Amino acid sequence: MAVNTATFAAVTLIYLAAIIGLGYMGYRQTRGHDDYMVAGRRIHPVVLALSYGATFISTSAIIGFGGVAAQLGMGLIWLTVLNIGVGILLAFIVFGKKTRELGQRLNAVTFPDLMGRCYDSPLLQYVTGIVIVVGMPLYTAAILIGGAQFITSTLLIPYDTALLAFAAIVAAYVILGGLIAVMYTDALQGGIMLVGMSILIVLTYVSLGGISAANRALEAMNPLVPGSLAATGMTGWTSMPSLGSPIWYTLVTTLVLGVGIGVLAQPQLAVRFMTVRDSRALNRAVLIGGPFILMMTGVAFTVGALTNVWFYQTSGQIAVEAATAGNIDTIIPNFINASMPDLFVTIFMLSLLAAAMSTLSSLFHTMGTSLGFDIWRTWRGRKASMVGVQAGTMVMIVFSVLLAYVMPGSIIARATAMFMGLCASAFLPAYAHALYAKRPSKTAATWSILAGTLVWFFWTVFVHVKESGAIGLSNAIFGVPSILPMPWPVVDPLMIALPVSALALCAGVVWSRRAAA
Repeated sequence: MAVNTATFAAVTLIYLAAIIGLGYMGYRQTRGHDDYMVAGRRIHPVVLALSYGATFISTSAIIGFGGVAAQLGMGLIWLTVLNIGVGILLAFIVFGKKTRELGQRLNAVTFPDLMGRCYDSPLLQYVTGIVIVVGMPLYTAAILIGGAQFITSTLLIPYDTALLAFAAIVAAYVILGGLIAVMYTDALQGGIMLVGMSILIVLTYVSLGGISAANRALEAMNPLVPGSLAATGMTGWTSMPSLGSPIWYTLVTTLVLGVGIGVLAQPQLAVRFMTVRDSRALNRAVLIGGPFILMMTGVAFTVGALTNVWFYQTSGQIAVEAATAGNIDTIIPNFINASMPDLFVTIFMLSLLAAAMSTLSSLFHTMGTSLGFDIWRTWRGRKASMVGVQAGTMVMIVFSVLLAYVMPGSIIARATAMFMGLCASAFLPAYAHALYAKRPSKTAATWSILAGTLVWFFWTVFVHVKESGAIGLSNAIFGVPSILPMPWPVVDPLMIALPVSALALCAGVVWSRRAAA
């Protein structure tokens, strides 16, 4: 992205100084492992709402899913509906209040710790931590890639330098300041993101002649849908794909439901419910979180689709054709760079940096606590140690950076959907059972987590062609990229693994009751 490097560097230095200051504030307020893990359970609802939203929405929504919207159209707006209805209202009111209540009563400090204490099972805490440590680096590496790529193109520095410096800056305040530092910096970053996206939607419609003119122009472009997309079900950028077509399955099962449902069982989000004093704080946070998510995702998906109009009017190309080397993750940056005033390019790039850092810090913290507290401490039978958690965080950061070097392009949205689908498949039934069952069944939870995880991995490796084709194991063993016929290769693993996980939980509950009788 072309931008005045000196201006952006100066603004970035001011931003980093504020981040370092907030990180130091968090460090000064962190006196024990309770502060490090759950921010001392005294976070203000405004900070909670902005931190939750900034963690939830990252470069994956703005860049990754914005690029998908440019490719597949405004049908992705259904994800915004689920993000607000499920990711905010249902998450805070139904899951959040019980999570806070149980977390405080049981003195739980992480998501795996909550599961282990609810079921009185160190094994469940251990298994939940392992799923996080195995699955979360994929998502983390995708965020690292997005942040490093735009730093490289802006400051004209080598990719390796950008990646390492980006990871090191976030690592510093996460390792030293714990969750207090993470949530304070998230709140600032959320505010920056809100300003950037609000300006973006206004300038986009202004550049296209207004809301009505822009939307009509996009609808009129339906005949320009590429033949490859039309053959698989795409009907236009203002309508849903043909029901039951491959693109319909991808849009609905992977992107809308995969992320829309997966958010309920995100460990890095669930732990935030345990950081406030009472349920009233969660109610107040909803009033801020809902509009925040609307602006973040609604703007990204709308602008993503509308980039087709701008590119076609200015260059005679649709957005996918204007993407750099066919990488849809470059569509939004290319549009911003070419269509927006220089000052806004700087603001937007700062918004991207804030989005990446806010999510990255929470993922680093969650992986570190899972490895250092939930796995290592549980396995060794030792008392909680901040040093152990900090060491675990450092190990997971290094692993995520290494993974970022080998992942392909156009991966941000897919990696997000994969991780959220895995979390829902593995954790959601057992998590709900822990919160609302009078006598949660340890056997049922174990069956559910193992069944959901194993089925999700099996479907990913051998059936869902987006992943199975890239992994190549199905081809190596069976000679085909997917072992099942259509439509199964385009049905997301979540749609199979989550029902299996729920059925395993029900079977476990029945078995436990019969055994007890």
